[in-house]
Amino acid sequence: MTSPHAPSDPPAGPEKGAGDAVGSGHRGGSTAARIARNTASAVLIVLTCVLVPIALLTVWVHDIALDTDRYVATVSPLASDPAIEDAAIKRITHAADVRVDGNEAASDIAAWLQAQGLPPKAAQAVKGLGPQLDSAVTDTVQKVATRFVRSDRFEKIWTTANRDAHAAVVHALTGQGRGAIGVNGGTVTLNVGEAVEQVKQSLVDAGLSPAAAIPDVDKQMVLVQSDQLEKIRGGAHLLDVIGNWFPVLVVVIGAAGVLLAHRRRRALARTALGAAFACLIVAIVLVVARRYYLDHLPPQVQSEAAAAAVFDTLLHFLKVSLRTAIVLGVVIALGAYLIGPGRLPLAVRGTSERAADSAARWAYAHQVRTGRAGTWAQAHRRWIALAALLIVALVFALWNHPTVLTILLLVLILLALLALLALLAASGRVTTEAERVAAPGPGDGR
Repeated sequence: MTSPHAPSDPPAGPEKGAGDAVGSGHRGGSTAARIARNTASAVLIVLTCVLVPIALLTVWVHDIALDTDRYVATVSPLASDPAIEDAAIKRITHAADVRVDGNEAASDIAAWLQAQGLPPKAAQAVKGLGPQLDSAVTDTVQKVATRFVRSDRFEKIWTTANRDAHAAVVHALTGQGRGAIGVNGGTVTLNVGEAVEQVKQSLVDAGLSPAAAIPDVDKQMVLVQSDQLEKIRGGAHLLDVIGNWFPVLVVVIGAAGVLLAHRRRRALARTALGAAFACLIVAIVLVVARRYYLDHLPPQVQSEAAAAAVFDTLLHFLKVSLRTAIVLGVVIALGAYLIGPGRLPLAVRGTSERAADSAARWAYAHQVRTGRAGTWAQAHRRWIALAALLIVALVFALWNHPTVLTILLLVLILLALLALLALLAASGRVTTEAERVAAPGPGDGR
């Protein structure tokens, strides 16, 4: 009896691994041509590994700068971050500079009370309340500022200001500021003038009339200060300009390197792992850069915790992209390995095929049959699997800012499709075998 694996599972040796076999052009080509082709492949693969994290950086600069909704969604949570709230309270309290001369006010009160018959010793005691009056005014301003910053009003002001200046990040990198975000040299500031105005009105409404004298000037809260900011502006502008097409170019370079390789499957795995390793290095560099930046904060930055919150929030999308690229590289390399001729891949594929055959035989015995769909799937299994892989890859490419969860979801979907295809193909093999056994011979029934 013919084995059900015979039509679709030809023996695979190390010299005929999936994607490793060399075309006739390779075998017939000259040694010089083969060396030139391998050299070009190696150069393109190395270039791809280097350019992948740069491509992610261009996407980060381009999307944070030009995608208003994504930028606002990125910075909006900062309004309720405890470190930002504390820094805003201190800055607004300092900006709402209510000048009340406590000593003068206490002296006036004491003189008036003494004129009304208050004993001199009691009047002198009233004069000593000047510092307490100053402290009471300061505490009142701080309490009003705290209540305001921790309310929904401050979050709305923060979100509105950042939506109006949705290109704030690229402005910071290119040295051009506008709206609530300003750039002066290496310092990035946020204008909290509107927040000061609302605190000012709240103080007046509470009966603190001197608050009405707060001057109507811009109040700036320093978000980021770095001497290196001006040095990277030219590069950031270039990254923004090429952000649309540079990732596509990197993919084309990588594909060319794999196609020129002598062993394409191995080249694909090495490219994926190399790109993942490059992204891992960049992720480590970001961690080191964060620590260095926070350890060397200049005095213009009012709060280290607030600076850390801004740093982490603005780089969150880039960090997610790096993690996604690392996981994607590992998944691609693992997939390239599992379709190869190694002992473990052969064992995995053999086990899955035997499981599919067992399920198909059980289903056929219980009158659960796929008919022509199974035999068609068996005949075109390789092309169907390739189509499924290309569709999943296209979905990933068109996915708006994929994450690690996106990759895991698509991998599960692809595995489910391949498992379904394996069951259909196994059913087709069982059906073909059963029909062959049941077919009458040349002399049967005659």
